[in-house]
Formats: sequence, C-alpha cells, structure tokens
Amino acid sequence: MELIDDKGKTVPITILTGFLGAGKTTLLNRLLTGSHGLRVGVLVNDFGSINIDAELIVGVDANMISLANGCVCCQIRDDLVESVDALLSRPEAIEYILLEASGVADPAGIFVTFNDPNLRDRIRLDSVICVIDADQVFAHPEYPPLMDLKLHQVGFADMLILNKVGLAGRVKVEKVRAWLDDRFNRLRVVETDYCDVPYEILLGVGRFDATRAGLSSRSGHQHDHSKVFSTWSYETDQPLALEALRETMRKLPGTVYRAKGVVYCTDAPHRRAVLQVVGRRVDISLQEEWGERARRTQIVAIGAAGGIDASLLEKTLDSCVSVTAGSTR
Repeated sequence: MELIDDKGKTVPITILTGFLGAGKTTLLNRLLTGSHGLRVGVLVNDFGSINIDAELIVGVDANMISLANGCVCCQIRDDLVESVDALLSRPEAIEYILLEASGVADPAGIFVTFNDPNLRDRIRLDSVICVIDADQVFAHPEYPPLMDLKLHQVGFADMLILNKVGLAGRVKVEKVRAWLDDRFNRLRVVETDYCDVPYEILLGVGRFDATRAGLSSRSGHQHDHSKVFSTWSYETDQPLALEALRETMRKLPGTVYRAKGVVYCTDAPHRRAVLQVVGRRVDISLQEEWGERARRTQIVAIGAAGGIDASLLEKTLDSCVSVTAGSTR
C-alpha cells in the first residue's frame, strides 16, 4: 500500500473536465462561492486566443490565471506548470487549486503534466470531476471522434456530474446512464441541474474538520440538499488497519460519493492519518502527531438520499479494526 507522508505540505488540486458547454464554468463558480473558507487558486484554460471562460468566473481576483490559445493537455503544458508554480508562490498561501480544463482537453495529458518533478512535492491531485450534458451527450453522431473524447474524459474521472437532467427528461437520462454503465464499472454519477452540487462532495480539504463535513452544518445556504443527498458518520477509538480501510473504501457502493476523515491507525499510531475519498479515488496520508489530542477515528460519508446503508457501512468499517489493537496503545 502506498502511504503518503504529507504533513499538510502539498496543496490539493481538483481538475474539472467535460465537453464544450457541459457546465464546467457553472460548477467552478459554485465551488468558488461555497462557504468552505478556503483560499482558492484558479486556473482556467480555453481553446482559443481569447479565454471567454475566464471572463465568466466570479469570486476571485489575483488568484486566477488564464491559459488561452491552446489546450493544457498538449500545446501549453509548460505554461500550466509555470502557472501552478506562480499560484504556489503567491505571498498569501493558496490552500486549494481548481483547474477548469478546455472542453476539448484529454485528461491523460494533464496527468502527465502533474507528474512534473517541479510540482510533485508541492501539489497532490485530489480529484478529477467530469461534467456531462445529459441533454446533448449524443449530439453529432456523425463525428465519432467527439464521442470518443467524451468517453475518454469520463474514463479518467473520479466522479461524473450528469448535468441538465431536467432539460433532458427522465427517458433520456436513463438512456445516458445505461450507456455509461455499459462502458464503466462503479462510476459515481451525481444527477443535477445547473451543477447544483454541495462542495463537500467535490472538494477534499487536506485536514478533516467535522464541522465542515456534514451537509446539515452548512449555514446561510439557499438550497435544501437533504432530499437529494444524505450523510453518515462513524467514530471509534479502536485503531484501524489502513490496508483494510483502503480496500473497504475502494468497494463503496456507487451511491456513496464522498468520504473523508481522520484515522487512528495501527500503521503509525502516533500520527494522524487523513482519509480522502472522492468518487473512485482513495487517498490516505500521514500527517502530524496526535500530541495531546485523543486518538480517535472520525469518518463522514456523503451519498445519494437513501443511498447509504448505515448498518452495512458500520459493519464494514468495524471489520477494519486491527486484531492487534491492544498492542498499539
């Protein structure tokens, strides 16, 4: 098992992908105006000499860098590396980076960029979110390369935001979901209109904060997500085996979109482990020592309304409690 020794040094980055017009900029604006309290740096890429998307972004000023006249997956890859470096070098430390990729970007090329030696020790890929237009996904069947690109974008994503479902209608949405299920295994799909998705599902902030994690704790939010999303929490003072926990998180049902928490583990009992699960991506990193704080695991899961089997999840996580727990205290 690869265990990241991070101690909060790296800045998480979320990549927003999806074909032209799917709703990426709408989603980006929702993330920027969410009440998460993070200092966010934004990179916006448009395929053309004028970056129209950058003009549509709200809520940021000096912490946004526009990348135009090329695509971050190929022509302007060096510019992307320089732009990330510029964000990280700002006087006020950036806590999170959002990259809106061009609608024609191939995520594979972006992955290569973030393996650059100048960036590996400074950022970590938190998630790849793909937005797809439920109403227009099958447009232009006469041009197969377009459909191949859309499939490639979905295939590299940890989670899919199926947008404009109201416009598409139930029949078309079910057709789109059947098309996806036929090609991908265990894909997390969130259905929405206007990309109205809670930021807690999409952003994995480095250190777990129980007051931030639950949807019910949000104040001043104008939408009631309780009919669409549900939350569940787990706590134990018994240490968990991280390999067992990782395997458990990989097998979460598709109706569980997000999980995060701090973990008291047998692998490094004196240090806090941080769990981040976004869609199909599972990351566990070792951070600072517990110090005077009580050693205790706290995990929150967010999923579809009615899509979280609390008793099954509790039983599954209990199975991760190490049989050698008594020897770690």
